[in-house]
Amino acid sequence: MKHSSELIQTMRDALEAVMATVPADQSVIGLKAAVAQCILQTAAQGQTSFDGFVASASGQLQTIINMLS
Repeated sequence: MKHSSELIQTMRDALEAVMATVPADQSVIGLKAAVAQCILQTAAQGQTSFDGFVASASGQLQTIINMLS
């Protein structure tokens, strides 16, 4: 799947926004990659907005942390 450079930047910005909400004591190895994967999956489903990416990844954040802990 090919994404425009603007969409890729939006996804990167969303990733950084979500990661900024993670307390240091919950930042586990592989978390950023797993959150990025969540954002990519959301894009594959047709989402293109920053808010949509953040909402999707934020909604999965605790599940991802629990899986990686």
